[in-house]
Amino acid sequence: MAPLLVRAKPLDVPAVEFLDGDGATKSLADFKGKVVLLNIWASWCVPCREEMPALDKLEAELGGKDFAVVAVNIDKGGADKARAFLAETGVTHLGLYTDPTGKLFAALKAVGMPTTLVLDRDGKEIGRLVGPADWSAPEARRVVEAAVAARASDAS
Repeated sequence: MAPLLVRAKPLDVPAVEFLDGDGATKSLADFKGKVVLLNIWASWCVPCREEMPALDKLEAELGGKDFAVVAVNIDKGGADKARAFLAETGVTHLGLYTDPTGKLFAALKAVGMPTTLVLDRDGKEIGRLVGPADWSAPEARRVVEAAVAARASDAS
């Protein structure tokens, strides 16, 4: 797994909007209460293509009431291009999210493709990784499980 920058203090994340597979507007606030692995990707990004099946596996194994992988496509081509990409890469567990405006990439100060943010249950950034990662690897799973457990233990 590439180096994950862990934040010493959770950072606020700007309010950003994107579209779901039906064209409805979504925001990160829709996922409040869950730990979110927010992945920004594009169909032309070779490392994105390579990591997408691992993100899908992570969502299949850990996704639910406490965790979600939110992979947002930033292609200008819209939902059809992103939908075809997900089908080509064998993705079946990830939701289809797109940002054809490209504003998400700039708002989150992404500097490369793919960029992945780990957000706590309050929607604050607790980690960031620029570049691809094997999100199905044990160390990636431990990152997610630790983020989920951190808040659960804070609440008790």
